[in-house]
Amino acid sequence: MNDPAPSRLDLLRFLERVQEQDLARTRRWIADEERRERERQHREAARPAPPDWLLDYGLNKDAMPIAVHTGDCHMRGKRTRGVDSDTARRALATGVQACSHCRPDNELGYLEG
Repeated sequence: MNDPAPSRLDLLRFLERVQEQDLARTRRWIADEERRERERQHREAARPAPPDWLLDYGLNKDAMPIAVHTGDCHMRGKRTRGVDSDTARRALATGVQACSHCRPDNELGYLEG
């Protein structure tokens, strides 16, 4: 019943095994994190560029747009559609309001009249 106490060398080898396991686990965590970072960078690179101009359709997506925004406007609504500059100019010409925050009419060179 009474086993002799492990030697100092046995204890050190046990500690070595535990630390090797800890190191292997840490290396797996690092590899997992590197993989996630590569995937994030790949997704970011594959993401299409944001549109230069947006038409905001408000609550009724089947109706006329209610505002024109620049592609990076912080005031854009949730129901927007990306358009080219000609479409944005035509929308302004037909009476769609220009956002008062991002001023797409100024960037498009559109003067009312």
